Amino acid sequence: MSVTAAMVKELREKTGAGMMDCKKALAETNGDMEAAIDWLRAKGIAKADKKSGRTAAEGLIGIASAGDKAVVVEINSETDFVARNDAFQDLVRGVAAVAVGTDGSVDAISAAKYPATGKSVADTITDAIATIGENMTLRRAALLSVDDGVVATYIHNSVADGLGKLGVLVALKSTGDKEALNAIGRQVAMHVAATNPLAVRPSEIDPAVAERERNVFIEQSRASGKPDNIIEKMVEGRMRKFFEEVALLSQAFVMNPDQTVEAAIKEAEKTVGAPIEVAGIARLLLGEGVQKEESDFAAEVAAAAKG
Repeated sequence: MSVTAAMVKELREKTGAGMMDCKKALAETNGDMEAAIDWLRAKGIAKADKKSGRTAAEGLIGIASAGDKAVVVEINSETDFVARNDAFQDLVRGVAAVAVGTDGSVDAISAAKYPATGKSVADTITDAIATIGENMTLRRAALLSVDDGVVATYIHNSVADGLGKLGVLVALKSTGDKEALNAIGRQVAMHVAATNPLAVRPSEIDPAVAERERNVFIEQSRASGKPDNIIEKMVEGRMRKFFEEVALLSQAFVMNPDQTVEAAIKEAEKTVGAPIEVAGIARLLLGEGVQKEESDFAAEVAAAAKG
């Protein structure tokens, strides 16, 4: 596969590596972008920043709660101007309210009835596109529930009640005091917003993600020239550190970095009056992973001038 200038540019934006390094990485990996990122990381040229290079789409994240469950939805728009529109904000808030009564899947939410219009959510969004004059999509959603406990919520960069750029849900199981439970749940949700853990516990991390990290560590360790038995110990040590850094319970708590999240929750059990179990987390960052089409404004103006 031939390596294009656009591919090199994209890899540079994602990794911060030099042009020649990016070109070589793509050549070595037959143009596979993710493999090229890993190749650069293994050579110590790029960092493992999975969020770098991603261009955020516009729109809003909405959150709604009902009893022992809560939902977070992402509805994208083309411009931030529309995201600040009252009609669009009402739509996102309304879709979130409908979504909390579904299983949380995009298909179920789209098919659900939107009370204000009597139509499905999908048809209501289509009508809003015609009214507001901009394309919109219900992109993602996540729902968490507990039999006994709370689902705490947190909106970062809030633009209105229940609306913002980043939404987090934290489900806590406990028979203890619900108000106190929600308080620690909100703190944990704020932590999740800041650190973006991959899972609650190391055992819940996607095996494919763990294997990918292991392979990168192996390549990095081999570059040291040390014997295989030493390399194996180095890799195992790095993997332990990786799991500690990306699993919620073992992370240093942002509210008090001297203790882990697990220790903070254990301490909160005294106030709550019962054991607490983290049943699940969900985190939606607006536009995460969406690549917006780039445009050359100067070229557009020139083209328009030519008629």
